[in-house]
Amino acid sequence: MGRIEADLASLKARQLPRWYDEAKFGIFIHWGLFSIPAFAPRLGSISDAFKKDYERAVAMTPYTEWYANAIKVPGTPSAEFHAKHYGNAPYSSFREPFLSGLKNWDPDAWADTFRNAGAKYVVLVTKHHDGFCLWPSATENRHEPGWVSPRDIVGELARAVCAAGMRFGVYYSGGIDWSFNREPLRTFADFVGSRPGGDYPSYAMAQVRELIDRYEPSVLWNDISWPTTLGPLLELFADYYKAVPDGVVNDRWPHLDLAARMLRYRPARRLLDFFAKRYIAKHPDAVEGVLPQEIPHSDFRTPEYRRFDTVQAKKWEATRGMSHSFGFNREDTEADYQPAAGLLSDFIDGVAKGGNLLLNVGPRADGSIPEPQLARLRFFGEWLKLNGEAVYGTRPGGGPGETASAITSEGLPVRITRGDGKVNLIVLGRPQGQRLVIRDFSVATAGGRILADGSPVETAREGPDTVLTLRLPPKGDFAPAIELRTD
Repeated sequence: MGRIEADLASLKARQLPRWYDEAKFGIFIHWGLFSIPAFAPRLGSISDAFKKDYERAVAMTPYTEWYANAIKVPGTPSAEFHAKHYGNAPYSSFREPFLSGLKNWDPDAWADTFRNAGAKYVVLVTKHHDGFCLWPSATENRHEPGWVSPRDIVGELARAVCAAGMRFGVYYSGGIDWSFNREPLRTFADFVGSRPGGDYPSYAMAQVRELIDRYEPSVLWNDISWPTTLGPLLELFADYYKAVPDGVVNDRWPHLDLAARMLRYRPARRLLDFFAKRYIAKHPDAVEGVLPQEIPHSDFRTPEYRRFDTVQAKKWEATRGMSHSFGFNREDTEADYQPAAGLLSDFIDGVAKGGNLLLNVGPRADGSIPEPQLARLRFFGEWLKLNGEAVYGTRPGGGPGETASAITSEGLPVRITRGDGKVNLIVLGRPQGQRLVIRDFSVATAGGRILADGSPVETAREGPDTVLTLRLPPKGDFAPAIELRTD
């Protein structure tokens, strides 16, 4: 690898680190002061909030980590909940209860849980939009003194995660900080136009460099946007790669430009809202999840609560919570969580198309992980323990623009991954019997095996189809993976 310079040509010439492409599965953690109230409206997904109540959408999202903004907007469910349970107490009043609850937190237990789930890396939210830092930052916030944790949550979890054999990464909210910009945000334009100016760009830059110097994170995961122009941002990337040669950065770093500056003014925001609202009304099906805009440099893209339909030329990482929120929501019931089989199917689908999954865990304020989330992590761990060879270290099952998929004669979807000398077929369901027909699929093969138990599989061709004869029927487990040896 050549010397990294702070210019686009040098940064783009850098290859994606192999570990990240092969890891496939990571854990995201949203935990902070917002975990004390642990409340958000339940309108459905974040997209549903913009479709149903655009004029208050930002304060109506299902994301509990946006509570500090939501309670500023009168009449919202969050404002009413806050008045009922906390009266006129400011959001900052949650600082001491959160810090007191840290006595119950065990970072090693978290690391064991994530490793047993099959995760290869963990990304912790070190500062979300509320601006509260989960490490004792030496960079002073003059707008909210003492807005840090005196206990080094970031450092303790980094050590535990690395000791458990996983990589550690940091999330930082670079584009939003409500301790600097306290204006209540209601609409899409309010949100994207609220990037702080003044002393914030130097503050954010100093904090991210502090995170790099202290923790050498394998993943540098920024959110929303970045408050400086392109030049200083490229210098940050170059310095990060020098400090962490096999590190990766995500795609949520849109730098400060003329359009971003214009959105600081209310008339420009209202014009953007006019067009955004019209677009959502006319194209509601097109507004699902979040897909960040492409930027001059990143190592991977980050669709949120959505996936790509085909194999992508660029590496990507789907991110989502297990329910509609990332932070823990006390109102969630089992019915609000995505079924474990659905989460696993989405993961397998993404891997077949070249993606990773960054699956979020939202702990309670005391550090305990809710049982519905633990159950899904166990489900992932049990499946990956038996079938991980069809996932870890594999390549997409097709070229860019292809679906990497097939279907059985029973109508069950099949996803395809490839490795050296093998093709893996993962059936998204529970096939019955000992004969499995894969429609319109052919590959030169010398037979294969079911990964879960090693039992042999014979192959034959019937016209355009491939027939798999299993020595033993699948045990009824969801999503059996079949490895075929290729000639």
